[in-house]
Amino acid sequence: MRVTVILILITISNLAFASGPGSASPLNTAANASYLSPLEKEIVYEINLFRSNPARYAEKYIAPLAKNYQKNLLQYPGDLPIKTVEGVKALHECVRELKRATPKPILYPNKALTNAAGDHCRDQSKTGRTGHTGSDNSNLKTRIERYGKWKVRIAENIAYGNTSARQMVVFLLIDDNVKDRGHRANMLNPDFKLIGVSTATHPEYLTMCVMNFAGGMENNNEK
Repeated sequence: MRVTVILILITISNLAFASGPGSASPLNTAANASYLSPLEKEIVYEINLFRSNPARYAEKYIAPLAKNYQKNLLQYPGDLPIKTVEGVKALHECVRELKRATPKPILYPNKALTNAAGDHCRDQSKTGRTGHTGSDNSNLKTRIERYGKWKVRIAENIAYGNTSARQMVVFLLIDDNVKDRGHRANMLNPDFKLIGVSTATHPEYLTMCVMNFAGGMENNNEK
């Protein structure tokens, strides 16, 4: 089965390398977030693994995938294959850029951001739509502001069609067919301190994941 993966992002401005997501790892900031599923916790860990050392992550987890391309089809090991547009050249560009990147602060899960991400996941899992606009015409800003007041900057990455945490993160970093590599920029942004993650099934692409980022949040108590 070939999977076409869609990556979508939006950004709004205002103004030790662990081997796995064990609870003892300082990168596993979501270990005690009971509102996250095991996969969602693993996604937070994987992003923190990347942010803690982008150059090493690129060398260890992205560069070796170059041998798995068959023209524009990436035969992702242990997961579904991915149909790409740019082929292996996007991977090589990603590795070059990440080898020049410096470590970024790790992210901590936030329930308000997760609730906002969950709203969008539930909506699109029913409607089969893609993109940042909900069926109620909500956008990233309005969804987050249902649950609190955000600080500094917010952004949203959405991936459709991936099945594992690592595949989601790796393909967002490669950012195939995204001219400005905006998903990668979001995950490298040092302004972000908090993250919300929600995953769901999707009628057309089978799976979807919404990642919301913020520089800070004042959560509504009633939410």
